[in-house]
Amino acid sequence: MPIILAIESSCDETSVAVCNNGKITANVIANQTIHENYGGVIPELASRVHQQNIVPAVQQALAIAKVSKNELNAVAFTRGPGLLGSLLVGVSFAKSFALALDLPLIAVNHMQAHILAHFIDEPMPKFPFLCLTVSGGHTQIVLVKDYFDMEIVGETLDDAAGEAFDKTAKILNLPYPGGPLIDKYAKEGNPLAYKFPEPQIQGLDYSFSGFKTAILYFIRNQEKADPAFVEKHLADICASVQYSIVNILLNKLKKAAKEYQITEIAIAGGVSANSGLRNTLLAMEESHGWKVYIPAFQYCTDNAGMIAIAGYHQFLKGNFVGQKVSPMARMNF
Repeated sequence: MPIILAIESSCDETSVAVCNNGKITANVIANQTIHENYGGVIPELASRVHQQNIVPAVQQALAIAKVSKNELNAVAFTRGPGLLGSLLVGVSFAKSFALALDLPLIAVNHMQAHILAHFIDEPMPKFPFLCLTVSGGHTQIVLVKDYFDMEIVGETLDDAAGEAFDKTAKILNLPYPGGPLIDKYAKEGNPLAYKFPEPQIQGLDYSFSGFKTAILYFIRNQEKADPAFVEKHLADICASVQYSIVNILLNKLKKAAKEYQITEIAIAGGVSANSGLRNTLLAMEESHGWKVYIPAFQYCTDNAGMIAIAGYHQFLKGNFVGQKVSPMARMNF
């Protein structure tokens, strides 16, 4: 019955979780509001705030889980991918904490952990399944054959879907983080009010750079005729953009499901918290004969709960690392 402390610090959330024999008993997330002043994450500031947040977050997680540090059996941490400065704080703390308590270390791939978040709560997908992993930095379709046997069968060739949401929000002068605000306004708008082009990319890969440019030119052209266009039609713009991005994502997912003859379908990553994506995917469950799996909201965005469950399954396999381990800003499966 291993009790694992997990640390996530890949971007701007400092998160600490406790996993007790495969069950998440604490999942603390300390957000960094300082980046709102700059319209995006400032890497140097993120790493500094991680240093301030990590010890209180560890103390809080242990208190919520009602375990002492002497009861722990291992320390799991995000090795990458992510912002190097942010990762360095989490990795350094994990190594020091484990060394002081003579505990084994478990290095976790952040993107694999997003997928393994599906094994925190019931219902859990059956192998093999397809997972659409969508975040600010990644857009991937992953064929998941086992806990750590994953193959990327489609991915973005340039920008991620989350970046398309964030860039659109910036064009619309919405405050950071803009993705959730687009989701909010989209609920009040007409998704068919404006049509945006779907990138014509072969196979299962994505591209969002041209899509972002199309939105930019559309808004510029409309504002030439009416400077108050965005203000007047904000809900319809957000609904139309969200509708287009969701369609782009799910059209490729449908193609992958057909190609691999798989009906177990999951989504993961920060953008999987988007209500438009969640609702559309759930609606497709019956029409396509799929079994759809969507994590709880707290396990969609960056969090240590997913690091903990990934660490738990690595613990069972005896996959540990030594004190010489270092963070990796870029990291493949």
